[in-house]
Amino acid sequence: MAGRHQYDYLVLGSGIAGLWFSLGVADQGKVAIITKKETAESNTNYAQGGIAGVWDRNDSIESHIQDTLVAGAGLCDEKIVRDVITEGPREIQALIDMGASFTKAEGQLHLVREAGHAHPRILHARDRTGREIERVLLEKIQAHPNITIFDYHYAVDLITEHHLGQHVTRLRPDVNCYGAYVLDERDETVHTFLARVTLLATGGSCAVYQHTTNPSIATGDGVAMAYRAKARVANMEFVQFHPTSLYQGKFHKGHAFLISEAVRGHGGILLNQSGEAFMKRYDSRAELAPRDIVARAIDNQLKHHGEDHVYLDVSHLEKSRTEEAFPHIVETCRRLGINPTSEPIPVVPAAHYQCGGVQTDGMARTSITGLLAIGEVAYTGLHGANRLASNSLLEAMVFSRRAVNIAPQVAAVRDFNELVPDWNDSGTGQQGEWVLISHNREELQRTMWNYVGIVRSDLRLARALRRTRLLYEEVEEFYHRTRISSRLCELRNLIAVAYLIIRSAQMRRESRGLHYTLDYPEQVTAERRTSLV
Repeated sequence: MAGRHQYDYLVLGSGIAGLWFSLGVADQGKVAIITKKETAESNTNYAQGGIAGVWDRNDSIESHIQDTLVAGAGLCDEKIVRDVITEGPREIQALIDMGASFTKAEGQLHLVREAGHAHPRILHARDRTGREIERVLLEKIQAHPNITIFDYHYAVDLITEHHLGQHVTRLRPDVNCYGAYVLDERDETVHTFLARVTLLATGGSCAVYQHTTNPSIATGDGVAMAYRAKARVANMEFVQFHPTSLYQGKFHKGHAFLISEAVRGHGGILLNQSGEAFMKRYDSRAELAPRDIVARAIDNQLKHHGEDHVYLDVSHLEKSRTEEAFPHIVETCRRLGINPTSEPIPVVPAAHYQCGGVQTDGMARTSITGLLAIGEVAYTGLHGANRLASNSLLEAMVFSRRAVNIAPQVAAVRDFNELVPDWNDSGTGQQGEWVLISHNREELQRTMWNYVGIVRSDLRLARALRRTRLLYEEVEEFYHRTRISSRLCELRNLIAVAYLIIRSAQMRRESRGLHYTLDYPEQVTAERRTSLV
């Protein structure tokens, strides 16, 4: 039976952003964590590389700042960059003090170098960093009496004045978030969760593409919900494609296994199928160039040679060192019939990270009062047009701390809005025709992969927009006459995110960072954010 719940803090998402925030506010109020699968299923859990931070005496905060600004291609907010990179080591130390175990060498933290970084500064737990972070945080979360985790619950929509019968626009200055409608997937009932503060920590949206390193749950729910609630969304055209996901055959679908960027930092060389090391033709930094450059270089090789993958070769490196540094990658490859210590690994780019998102200020506040956003769902200004490797977990921790610092003050002046109605599903019928949902999801993913991928054009974007519009009309009609399910809501959210990516890409008439278009191959002089209001 559907019910009404009241919590001081409603946290949507269970990655590092949501968990770090929850621990920070739990002593000051009741916290509900909503997660649509098991608590540990998040992009954080799949993070192999690590967390970037300055720990070595030969490195400097200023160097990390400059590397981030260069990678961001002129669109980073420099103040945010300086704040995050300066405050980051303190948050990482707090995580270590909490019990996180990062790899060490000779008694010191073992730092690796990834593309775009001038120095080794990536802390890692072998190649399972995300899992180690989740382990530590979940242990603390599950032991805290003020935190309740709702597994297999799905946030359907944010509650605003719209649900009180008022007209809400993106330009209205007094829009409030009162909580969220949440579907319990076990009995298919929708509950009303009222909150003084609601936090979006729902992760990214790269499941909108046919090939992605993200889990299938990365369906852009937070961005879509915020956009429907009339929050401001920015820079959605900047989708980062990880250059090296494991190629598992032409007909492989779904989640692609990521071959960490640290493998190239370790000495891995990219080869085309003729055995040529091609990266120096594209950038003097070769394999250590930023991800957007490496991904475009691989894409160019594939199109030029008419091939469907290239190779990442570490067979020339010492076998024991590779096995020690990347045990999970080596084990997974061998299980799939590839021995990376003696033969090259077939790789192909895959959608990896959403650099745009729900627009926030420097304290994680969105344009809707009572609604905060942190992690991949948010656009803070740190990443600009391209995320520097391993800055994402750093951003999540720093902005979680900043959100913790203001959330009690926000909660203190807000009360539960008892006028919010319960979810109304009258006039809807039984669920059915699931083949339509699965077919539409696959069609959307193919459309985004073919027309809104690493290289774009006006023609491709216009074609993608037309197809997305048809899918939107079909799904909206189905949504309004059918009892909801998480699969239907995910599809609806994926279509919304696809629209935002396409329209943002059409608005940016230049090539910058992760957005490369054949019709506008040069950068324009004026740097600007693409904001959809």
